[in-house]
Formats: sequence, structure tokens, C-alpha cells
Amino acid sequence: MALIYIIEDDDSIREIEEFALMNAGHKTVGFSCAKDFYKQLSVILPDLCLVDVMLPDESGNEIVRKIRKNSEYKHLPIIMVTAKTTDLDLVKGIEDGADDYIKKPFSIMELISRVKALLRRCEKKELKELELDDLVINNEKRVVTLHNEIIELTFKEYELLSLFVLNKGIVLTRDAIMNQIWGIDYEVESRTIDMHVKTLRHKLKDYGNRIKTVRNVGYLME
Repeated sequence: MALIYIIEDDDSIREIEEFALMNAGHKTVGFSCAKDFYKQLSVILPDLCLVDVMLPDESGNEIVRKIRKNSEYKHLPIIMVTAKTTDLDLVKGIEDGADDYIKKPFSIMELISRVKALLRRCEKKELKELELDDLVINNEKRVVTLHNEIIELTFKEYELLSLFVLNKGIVLTRDAIMNQIWGIDYEVESRTIDMHVKTLRHKLKDYGNRIKTVRNVGYLME
């Protein structure tokens, strides 16, 4: 059972999310504004947060940015719930630090599956450390360093980079990436993978050029 915080100002949507997740065996706490959420966050950390983009006192994007800047909360898994569906909006959510997103309107099964997949990835045990030249992934501290400098990554970016390094020199198909990073419980749009790879490359700067696109197949870490 996971403790999940839901920040959603629409009472009907929040109640649906709470009901669905509680039926799936999770404990939920709902908030209609950012202020109440922050207050509870200082009391006890949840296992995952569902954050709506449009809130009365502060945007979901701003909430995510603040969480990622806080050393105590920075690795908290976050799924953004948004009615905005343009590529620019989705890229912005990922760049701000969201690990995944759900577009409104969504089905109950999609909500439960995405939460389940993200929680499963958080619990998965991995090697203590991965290295590829000047890139070091420390899984105990969940810290990535490049040329001895810390690279700030979201949860999904971290998982994606780890997958690429573990399979260096091997072409990973889109299906393989979807199954490994997002799980097999639901379908992920191809642009979701592309957006995460794009932001990962940007954060890795010149090193990001080692992540090669294999046309019509997937990606390869050289």
C-alpha cells in the first residue's frame, strides 16, 4: 500500500481519483490548493503525488519545480494531471520535473496503471553504481555525475539513462523502453519517450550526443 497525495481543486475529479486509488489498495490524502499540500508535505512524505496543472493559488508546474529544488523532496515521484495536451505543455511538465503525466479526461484503469508502474519502478532494486567513461550513476544515493558534476534528473530521466547505460552498445526498441520504464500495464505514446530523451540529452550536454536515434526502431547508447 502506498501513501498518495492528490492535489486537485475540482472536487469531483479528486473524489474519483481517491476512490479509484483506495480501491486499488492505496491510502490517499486530497488537497484543493498548494498551501494545504505544502503544510502536509512537511509532516509526512508520500510515496507518490498526483498534481493537477491548474490550481487556484499556484500552478502544478510551480509545485513540481519547488519540489525538485528541495533536497528533502527532490526524488518524490510525481504524475501531473493536465487538460493541456499540446507538445509544448507536455514538454514543459517534463522539464519542470514531472515523472509522468495523465491527460484529462482519463480512465480509472489508466490512472491505476500509471500509478502502479511508477511505484514499481521506485521499488526496483538495481546495481549500486553504473559507470560509462565520465558518467557515474550512484543508485544508492540516486545521484548522477558527469565529469564530477551533479546532473539533476527527474525520476523517469534517471531510469531512462540507467537503462541506456546498462544496455550500452545495444539498440533498444521503443517497445522495450516502454515496458522497462513505464511498465506493460498501459500504452505509452511514442512522443512521451521522445520528449524524455530530448530533455535527457539536453541535460547531459555534449555527452547526450551519445544517445543515438535508430530510425523506426528506438535508441542506442554508444
